[in-house]
Amino acid sequence: MTDRRAAYERDGFLVIEGFLDGPTCDALIERAGEIVRTFRPETVSIFTTHEQTRRSDDYFLESGGEIRCFFEEDAFGPDGALQRPVEQAINKIGHALHDCDPVFARASRDPRIAALAAELGLPRALLLQSMYIFKQPFIGGEVTSHQDHTFLWTDPPSATGFWFALEDATLENGCMWALPGGHREPPRRRFHRVPGGTAYEILDERPLPEVGMVPLSAPKGTCVVLHGLLPHRSGPNRSPRSRQAYTVHVIDEGAAYRADNWLQRPPELPLRGF
Repeated sequence: MTDRRAAYERDGFLVIEGFLDGPTCDALIERAGEIVRTFRPETVSIFTTHEQTRRSDDYFLESGGEIRCFFEEDAFGPDGALQRPVEQAINKIGHALHDCDPVFARASRDPRIAALAAELGLPRALLLQSMYIFKQPFIGGEVTSHQDHTFLWTDPPSATGFWFALEDATLENGCMWALPGGHREPPRRRFHRVPGGTAYEILDERPLPEVGMVPLSAPKGTCVVLHGLLPHRSGPNRSPRSRQAYTVHVIDEGAAYRADNWLQRPPELPLRGF
């Protein structure tokens, strides 16, 4: 067993600085900016981890095989009007950048990511979803403590996140926090489709533990690997500096992906590996 796998199995996360070089980070930032500049919001869809079931509109639910932009909740005023330019109001882009955009596809299928996944116990990883997260200055929203397995359920659990800091992630601009060893916690909820929308199935009434969480400050280019059962969160960004990041979630080819998971891929875009 490698030292990195031992650390990952102990903590439920792994932080690797310098994984991406500066030009690669800058290329992804530039491409995300191009996507947002051409975005024409016929549908206003807001991403928030608060009241997620209420926010599960068709635009969100049909994004598993698309590239779609989602607004920050605080980008709108009391009258519902957008308070800033669109490019300063987007929370994230999701959820198939890794298959539908050539720039993100190349970065997502970097052989080093495949090798890292195999090293950590996922030799048959399938790329399930991808997200570009802006964490906008002053209005970047909080992401409450959660387990990714809640949203990307497989039997047995296999969802694993590869999160890349494209800008420095600090305490000031909303870096991630995680609970070392917390991946040994059982799942608390399952987020899934129901007729007319989505719902949470409560599996364990206990809240996720947060005492003992540590900040995962990540300089530009850092890769953070997150176990699907690991409790993690990030605070709001009230600083003048954004905290842009790109994340890809993979699952094991041998695990069963539930048919009522919120994220579903269209038949013409089946899951692929690296």
